[in-house]
Amino acid sequence: MKILKVCSACLLLLALVFCSKGPEPKDKVLEAKVERLLSQMTLEEKIGQMNQISSFGNIEDMSVLIKRGEVGSILNEVDPVKVNALQRVAMEESRLGIPLLIARDVIHGFKTIFPIPLGQAASFNPEIAEAGARISAIEASSVGIRWTFAPMIDIARDPRWGRIAEGCGEDTYLTSVMGAAMVKGYQGDSLNHPTSIAACPKHFVGYGAGEGGRDYASTFIPERLLRNVYLPPFEAAARAGAATYMTSFNDNDGVPSTGNAFILKNILRDEWGFDGLVVTDWASAVEMIPHGFAANEKEVALKSVNAGVDMEMVSYTFVKYLPGLTKEGKVKQHTIDNAVRNILRLKLRLGLFDNPFVDENQGSVLYAESHLETAKKAAVESAVLLKNENEILPLKENIKTVAVVGPMADAPHDQLGTWVFDGEKAHTQTPLKAIREMYGDKVQVIYEPGLKYSRDRNTEGIARAATTAARADVILTFVGEEAILSGEAHCLADLKLVGAQSELIAALRNTGKPLVTIVMAGRPLTIRKEVELSDAVLYNFHPGTMGGPAIADLLFGKEVPSGKLPVTFPKMVGQIPIYYAHNNTGRPPLGNETLLYDIPVEAGQTSLGNRSFYLDAGVDPLYPFGYGLSYTTFAYNNIRLSSNEYTEQDTIKIAFDLENTGKYTATEVVQLYIQDKVASVTRPVKELKGFERITLKAGEKQTIAMEVPVSELAFWNIDMVKVVEPGDFGLWIAGDSQSGNEVLFKVVG
Repeated sequence: MKILKVCSACLLLLALVFCSKGPEPKDKVLEAKVERLLSQMTLEEKIGQMNQISSFGNIEDMSVLIKRGEVGSILNEVDPVKVNALQRVAMEESRLGIPLLIARDVIHGFKTIFPIPLGQAASFNPEIAEAGARISAIEASSVGIRWTFAPMIDIARDPRWGRIAEGCGEDTYLTSVMGAAMVKGYQGDSLNHPTSIAACPKHFVGYGAGEGGRDYASTFIPERLLRNVYLPPFEAAARAGAATYMTSFNDNDGVPSTGNAFILKNILRDEWGFDGLVVTDWASAVEMIPHGFAANEKEVALKSVNAGVDMEMVSYTFVKYLPGLTKEGKVKQHTIDNAVRNILRLKLRLGLFDNPFVDENQGSVLYAESHLETAKKAAVESAVLLKNENEILPLKENIKTVAVVGPMADAPHDQLGTWVFDGEKAHTQTPLKAIREMYGDKVQVIYEPGLKYSRDRNTEGIARAATTAARADVILTFVGEEAILSGEAHCLADLKLVGAQSELIAALRNTGKPLVTIVMAGRPLTIRKEVELSDAVLYNFHPGTMGGPAIADLLFGKEVPSGKLPVTFPKMVGQIPIYYAHNNTGRPPLGNETLLYDIPVEAGQTSLGNRSFYLDAGVDPLYPFGYGLSYTTFAYNNIRLSSNEYTEQDTIKIAFDLENTGKYTATEVVQLYIQDKVASVTRPVKELKGFERITLKAGEKQTIAMEVPVSELAFWNIDMVKVVEPGDFGLWIAGDSQSGNEVLFKVVG
């Protein structure tokens, strides 16, 4: 047996994320440059730096504004020739020669598209998140982009919300670790390196908790819940050095984030010491008018800048009204100056004053072979095996003919997923293409889609697909969501498979042939019926450019699934919100509740056990957070702690034996959960506090060591103070949030 020390990239990131390190000391030379520039600027030039526009595509029109010093940043310009031309105007024809900050939404890839962030979170591998962001930065910066509006680190516990695809799921800890890794990847070792782009954690804050899973909707998150659940990923991003932040669209308890001084000043600036740039989301400033928080655009400008916003995205109220508001004394000069300091400081940190131009003659880094290989690895590690009856996967050597069916089998645009502006479907490798090219010498591939696209309700092709598939030894059916069905403003009230995809699966089941269902989607779907009809289910959150080769290798056994669910899968929409880290009720379910069809006819008016559950759905989800199968099995044994009692200054040291009890070399994502049994306020039934990817050969057993500082058990208590409260705790080491044997310990004062 071998001791595995907890010194992986994940746990190194933990130190980065959760250590209470303050902001880095300011560079005195850089700050002197900021002050020198600021002293030379007119009020109008200062406010111009606070104005971000979207590219008109017309250099002449934009140049007029740039010459006058009315633009600080341009988004959505990706032509390096135009970028250089615009920078030349800013540097050579404006009065002070202040460079532009070129921005773009680069969310999960620029040209080489990685799995959507929810998929990357399923890998439980921060190295993958960092590598994906680094490659995105290298590709995007090659055309002049130096600022991205990512990562999105909103906690999302309602899969009806379309933007759940863009984040890391429901868990605070996982999102904190993965988000910090993405920040590090985008920004590299130094912001002033030409391949680094400024990260922008978003949306600050609470956006993922919109009522009914609807985009832009109100949230009602009390301060304690805000601090315990929704703010920690943003603080982790600040500790990781995030250069900018973006406000969110939602109002929380009646206050829109773009006008919320409590979060932008008290928390972000005063508590966390953030000295970077705060930008609005697209027109979120003027949206405070329909919110009913501002009467007109002048009041929008007043409330936004006084709340702590530095730059306004595309809505122009700053350039229109801040000059007058400043002269009226309603906006102080030092408020404007501080905003501009933050903008100039970022431009200096990015090295834009010294090197604002992109090399138009450099060899293209887009779609580099190493980038594609890393994207494939990310797609492999992001795939989650939900079911594998009779070990149908991986496909065995006696399989001679495979039927490839379904609308997502050859959908190069849709497998890229949401929020892809620059990826090209011509470079996408689909499952059909990959199976033919990589395994066509081993099996005969017959293809009949059955449906043209996921929403296709024309059932004429289903019978033909079933007849064709009946000739095969195994059926591989690819279903899910088109890319457009998830993402911003793409919320759903129902999460079932759309179109006639369920009918297609039922028809394929009726062939009597083994049926493997491969899902590509942007969110959890309610697929209980389809799971029951399938022999195996492999779930892929839109896997990106290299999704096809990754899925092919998983199906044929060259790779072994290791992904785990970063979000709970409901059985039905009526269970939502459903998430593992919930508080207990005074009458928690016991697991033996009477369900709908077990109730006797003419039963008396009893409360059927007086417990908290649904008569029709019971208690449990379809699949819990952290769930994911492998082609092998793992056994956890002999879990022991270094002590039964700890103080707040101690570190909990855990050791356990992990054994690969199956036939394949494989990776297990070991998860560590803790529960605070009794506290001054109700605490979650479990909280993820650590995870580790462990690879073992078939039959191999290792003794694994993990550590958790007791200080990580702190929470915001009844007095709204962040403390570790003494008392009893439970700890689980397991492969998902519902498994494992509890180990007890105490924290003493």
